[in-house]
Amino acid sequence: MSALPFSPPDMTSNSTLTLTRPDDFHLHLRDGAAMRDALPWTARQFARAIVMPNLKPPVVHLRQALDYRARIVAALPEDSDFTPLMTLYLTDDTTPAMVTEAKNSGVVHAFKLYPAGATTNSDSGVTELKRIYPALDAMQQVGMPLLIHGEVTDPEVDVFDREAVFIERHLIALRRAFPELKIVLEHITTAQAAAFIQEAHDRDAQGAPLLAATLTAHHLLHNRNAMFKGGMRPHYYCLPVLKRETHRQALLDVATSGDDRFFLGTDSAPHARNTKETACGCAGCFTAANALELYCAAFEQRNALHRLDDFASRFGAAFYGLPRNTGSITLERRSWQVPDTLPYADADIVPLHAGEAMEWQVQVGV
Repeated sequence: MSALPFSPPDMTSNSTLTLTRPDDFHLHLRDGAAMRDALPWTARQFARAIVMPNLKPPVVHLRQALDYRARIVAALPEDSDFTPLMTLYLTDDTTPAMVTEAKNSGVVHAFKLYPAGATTNSDSGVTELKRIYPALDAMQQVGMPLLIHGEVTDPEVDVFDREAVFIERHLIALRRAFPELKIVLEHITTAQAAAFIQEAHDRDAQGAPLLAATLTAHHLLHNRNAMFKGGMRPHYYCLPVLKRETHRQALLDVATSGDDRFFLGTDSAPHARNTKETACGCAGCFTAANALELYCAAFEQRNALHRLDDFASRFGAAFYGLPRNTGSITLERRSWQVPDTLPYADADIVPLHAGEAMEWQVQVGV
């Protein structure tokens, strides 16, 4: 990686691909030994990342976010220039004063909405949206983005329909109530979510969209068949779950379209192998170790590598009002095999596509 003045990415070679240093706008790092092992994989590829607050206990207050940030920075490799972008976990008790304090800190870049029970460590999440309306109004006033895990948790709703139902039941009303609130619908998985974003045309005074979405590599590359290929495949189990092929194609359409409302967020979610390969396995795909290689594979399916730089390095930064990174990163077209496992705390972890060949690889130290 080189810290060069910005210039357009070099797309002239069939054997290399140079991108502006990218950002990950949805990342799970965990804490302690787990964080120390997961973090370097992200730091070697990305300049910045929006760090999720769903620890135990969750990162609810500014002081907790500052302490968590300090632990992340202390765990970075010595030569790393990676910057963690912190978030706070919305609860029924989040107040407007907490929003203002977070905004004024310059360290907290968003609040995260987990419907209670929706995913990993979401038990402290919001039980009813109207309980947080005062906090959302404060966020709208100060320009603090709301990040949404967009699924209902109603047990009567099919797991494959929970994202679409969330949009119909909650997101439409939320946008009507707070038309100036900046919202990111995270890790979208359905054609309905993609269309909802595309049909929204609201922008702020600077021209940035008020409604955007992140897309993961695993949802761009796989449909729900991946979870059952040759038996149960727990390392493809994530929330929201993989969907039908028609939905995957819709996600590829918007990711490679050049629309600035869609940008990179890996949702890389580290879980030790023994917690995935068990009777009640954890949800999440670990993609930090080969994230850019996976996105290259997805964009190449549409002959759209020329649009990866905007998706990975420009659109998300613009949405968050951040300067575009000035460094670069180069990938080389060469066949290599993803390791079966990687060290993780006192156990090991299985990266997505473990044991499989990939056609692009990040050039470390270039």
